[in-house]
Amino acid sequence: MLTKGRLTFLFLVFLIFLGFGDSFLPQPLSGYSFQTRTSINNFVIGMVPGWKPKTQPYKRTEEAIQEAEKGKK
Repeated sequence: MLTKGRLTFLFLVFLIFLGFGDSFLPQPLSGYSFQTRTSINNFVIGMVPGWKPKTQPYKRTEEAIQEAEKGKK
C-alpha cells in the first residue's frame, strides 16, 4: 500500500515529468512527457467553454469614433 510519503514522492515525480521532462529526459520519454502535457492542456481548455459576450461592449465607443470621423471629413 502507498504511504503518504510515497504518494507525495510519486506526485512530485509526475509533476516534474509533466513540466520539465521533455527538456532533460531521453527521446522516448521526452516525447511522452510533451504528449501527456499537451493532452492535459487540451482537456482542461476543453472543459471551459468559449466565452462570447451577449452584448457588444464596444459598440457605443465604435459608433462615437465613426461619428467623429464623419464630422472631420
